[in-house]
Formats: sequence, C-alpha cells, structure tokens
Amino acid sequence: MSYIIPVRGFTPQIGKDCFLAPNATIVGDTVIGDGCSVWFNAVLRGDVNSIRIGNHVNIQDGSVLHTLYQKSTIEIGNYVSVGHNVTIHGAHIRDYALIGMGSTLLDDVEVGEGAIVAAGALVLKNTKIGPYEIWGGVPAKFIKKADPEQTAEINRKIAHNYAMYASWYTEE
Repeated sequence: MSYIIPVRGFTPQIGKDCFLAPNATIVGDTVIGDGCSVWFNAVLRGDVNSIRIGNHVNIQDGSVLHTLYQKSTIEIGNYVSVGHNVTIHGAHIRDYALIGMGSTLLDDVEVGEGAIVAAGALVLKNTKIGPYEIWGGVPAKFIKKADPEQTAEINRKIAHNYAMYASWYTEE
C-alpha cells in the first residue's frame, strides 16, 4: 500500500482511477487529478508547500517532487509525463509537457505547454521555457521549437500508455 501521509493538517487528495505504486510516498498538501499514475519509489512531498497535479499525469519511478517553504509551489497541468528519476523543486509545468528522465527543474521554473525538457537536463531557477520548445543540457538551453500537434499527440499516447500499464497492476 502506498504511503499517504498527512502533515501540518493537510491530507493528500487523490483523484479517481489513479494508480499509486505500493511504495510511492505522497505527503501533505498534495492534490492529484483523475487518471494519474505515481510509480515505484516516487516521492511527492507537499510538506512545506503545495503540489497540484492535473489529470492523466504520470510521475515515473524514483522521481522526487518538493517545494521551498513559503516560497515555491509545484503545479503540473494535464497529460504531463515526468520521466524516471526526475527532481522537480517548485516548478510550474503546463499541459502536454514532457520532462525527460533524470532531469532537474529548480524553483520558479516555468515549462510551457507541450514543451520538452531533455533527459539529464538541469533547468536553473527562474528559467522560462516557452510553449513547444525543446531544452536540454547542463545548464539547460533552448534547442529548437517542437511541432505543437505532434507533441500533443505523443504526450496523449504516453499518458494513455501509462494508464494502461497501471491497469496491469490492478487486475485481479
């Protein structure tokens, strides 16, 4: 069973039809929308400020989401994929974005709709990534624009696939 831990009077809220891996940890002021999946060893620590996650978001294995006390929050839109071992610390991520494996997003980063953060990227504090832009590197820099229709379709498919994978764990 997942670790759902109330902190400072806040109990995590989980939407309908979500999959939470047995060792996922969800703490405090965290709200997760419908149809989401939080995979093995992922930690969502809403202990010092809020985490808000939209619908059909997948937070993959080993990812850590945290905020800065009374300063930063996390907001994630709909149909967002957060790859394995991602660290998100107080960032805002819009619909259909893709956050690549092993990347790090620091406080007050903004990731636009349909944007892609490449695997292993380090997105420094206060960076603004525009809609449908691709960023990568250490520190992350703009690489090119992505095709909006293609990006949205890819991220819908990824979200659908993660919902399907989650169903495998809930079959009896």
